[in-house]
Amino acid sequence: MKQIYLDNAATTDIHPDVVQVMLETMKMNFGNPSSSHSLGREAKAVLEKSRKTVADLLNVSPLEVCFTSGGTEADNMAINRSITDLGIKHAITSRLEHHAVLHTLEELERKGSVKLSYVEVDRKGNIDYSHLEKLLASYPGSLVSLMHANNEIGTLIDLRKTALLCNEYEAVFHSDTVQTIGHFAHDFSKTPLHFATGAAHKFHGPKGIGFLYINKNIGIRPLIYGGAQERQMRGGTENIYGIVGLARALELSYSHMNEHCSHIQGLKGYMMRQLTANIPNIQFNGETGVDNSLYTVLSVSLPVTEASDQMLFHLDMSGIAASGGSACSAGSDKASHVLQAIGADTARPNIRFSFCSSNTKEEIDYVVARLYDRCVGNTAETADRHF
Repeated sequence: MKQIYLDNAATTDIHPDVVQVMLETMKMNFGNPSSSHSLGREAKAVLEKSRKTVADLLNVSPLEVCFTSGGTEADNMAINRSITDLGIKHAITSRLEHHAVLHTLEELERKGSVKLSYVEVDRKGNIDYSHLEKLLASYPGSLVSLMHANNEIGTLIDLRKTALLCNEYEAVFHSDTVQTIGHFAHDFSKTPLHFATGAAHKFHGPKGIGFLYINKNIGIRPLIYGGAQERQMRGGTENIYGIVGLARALELSYSHMNEHCSHIQGLKGYMMRQLTANIPNIQFNGETGVDNSLYTVLSVSLPVTEASDQMLFHLDMSGIAASGGSACSAGSDKASHVLQAIGADTARPNIRFSFCSSNTKEEIDYVVARLYDRCVGNTAETADRHF
């Protein structure tokens, strides 16, 4: 049975060219980049070439790119060090954020390090900019942490508008951009934010490697001590193979971004139309428009049936990989905090489908047919139904 993979917001398959460049690096550049001999210098050159590739694609200085173990570490570094090093006593976020942000801020509040406020959101997951401005006016100089695209429902914030608003009130702005790096063309020289995060495995790179963009006008200390690596910002021998893979994956993402965006946006729209036409009372969580949602994510709210509790299991048994929400919360018996925050009906089966450029309309047809089986008809009734 062929596997249909629609969980790309959790992780993507690694691109063959990325595998190849990583294997070549493992064979040819095994030296420690902190060593002064020729093998160390060669490894250092490979590291800095990769850093420059990432920096050039984001239109920032290589000095502003710090490699990390992934998005979670990058989020933690930005938040913890901002509050510790910049004397920030108040933070503003939303209840829709990834737990890498929410749990970090909640722990800092529990310790008494910071007071936490939540900006209001509507039922589509859009932040209330007037409320954000009121919070900023009441607490100037705050840390603001708001993700660019929600990983569960796909709703986007206006990154530039948010950054300019934060700057007006001298706030430090951190955005978890993990879901949009490699899928949107970012130019951080024109978006005056202070921190942004990326993770290679979200754009067909390897797991265990990411980065934190640190605006050159912000001065923070390391999250991890123990060495002078990453320009003394992160102790520990660098993951050269992962870094090379990240840079190559991002390079490939940018070189095919427009065509991939067009193809995936078409699949998302097609799936919405097919679901609406074939399953009564179907609903979609979050924004779904071209301009205000992440084109790789579609959050579907299905009608309640006898099969509701086992919907993901049945999809899995049919060879379909999807998610009930964030993969980082897998195994939790709690309803999605994102769906709760927007007032979605969590009694309904809520499934996140997330796409990549290799998905096809034929796969979408198969998925819709299987959902129809579970929600509306039975196998005999659907045998002649066209999807």
